[in-house]
Amino acid sequence: MSKNMELTSSLIYHKGFIWFWLTRLASGFGFQMLSVAVGWQVYTLTGNALDLGLIGLAQFFPSLVLALPAGQAADIFTRRQIIVVTRISELIAIIILALMSFYQVVDKWIIFTLLVWIGSFKAFEYPAMQSIVPSLVPEKLLPKALALNSSASEMAAIVGPALGGFIYIAGADIVYMITALLYFVAVVCMFQVPLPAIKPQRGAASFATLFAGVRFIRQRPVILGVISLDLFAVLLGGATALLPIFARDILHTGPWGLGLLRGAPAVGALLMSFWLARHMMNRHIGMIMFASVAAFGAATLVFSFSQWLWLSLLALVLLGAFDMVSMVIRGALVQLDTPDEMRGRVSAVNAIFINTSNQLGEFESGVLASLVGAVSSAAIGGVGTLVVVGLWMWWFPQLRKRQKLTD
Repeated sequence: MSKNMELTSSLIYHKGFIWFWLTRLASGFGFQMLSVAVGWQVYTLTGNALDLGLIGLAQFFPSLVLALPAGQAADIFTRRQIIVVTRISELIAIIILALMSFYQVVDKWIIFTLLVWIGSFKAFEYPAMQSIVPSLVPEKLLPKALALNSSASEMAAIVGPALGGFIYIAGADIVYMITALLYFVAVVCMFQVPLPAIKPQRGAASFATLFAGVRFIRQRPVILGVISLDLFAVLLGGATALLPIFARDILHTGPWGLGLLRGAPAVGALLMSFWLARHMMNRHIGMIMFASVAAFGAATLVFSFSQWLWLSLLALVLLGAFDMVSMVIRGALVQLDTPDEMRGRVSAVNAIFINTSNQLGEFESGVLASLVGAVSSAAIGGVGTLVVVGLWMWWFPQLRKRQKLTD
């Protein structure tokens, strides 16, 4: 390969993607800081743990209800414009939060209303964000782009909450103001992302096109296998909801230890995302994905039986790293096996699966832990993930035999 070809194959020379990555980074930090500030502020106002649950519900419910219309919009309208409009709309809500806090006229129901507002626009933002990436880089660089794209979210997840908590000392209004500034930067960066050379086909919206993504996925065993594998593996294998129990009752550590445990999967995912951004996966893609999900389940098992903090941290770091490998492969397969005019609706269905697995996974872990204990709950989840991998390898042979990302 000549020097010029090497240069053009590097992500850094695709300016549209770099601007997109920067907008993802800025908004990611802003959202993590926003989440910390809202949680502290609501709990300070009410002292009611149920209100903390309502914070999550206020954001999850719109994302579930609006997922299919959001996917349809991403396939009808220009995706860059959707992202800009949604970011500006979220920015307005954050500015209102900042002004309310500054003038000390805070009411929890207004906060919940604003969170529903933010959640509604995030529902439209997600499929547009997911489906725009393949248009910003060549097809062969998509796995690297997805890995680097994920690194922005992982960095925000590691640093953002701590930064938001530290700044909150100066007041909730200060956190909201800085968050608003980060969202403004995200909007400016998004304006630098080039518009597509070919404008999307603006077909008329209808009930049939609304559910076209569902029909498309049902007719493609590889995509159906990838999305459903993620649903059931996360649903069974997610033990993060039980971390406070493990920290206090099993590992006998304090809040600082809980903080380390919560950050460990993100550290593993971030390190792996950097590695994947520099290395291509060109062979045995299906088996690598299944192996990484199985390793995720095995790491969950190690964590469940660990009595030492260092071993638990190592298991969670590996868990995050293996999850990143499978996530990049799953994301690339879904994007590359889906035509551009369908990517928004397919991404929307994928979002329903992801949100459902995350939310129900935490609920399943909590219910099971209340019945059989935290250790048994996490162990059952790890074994369940391994069982799911075996079943999916049997039920989806096309996915197991997949050699390359591009079929």
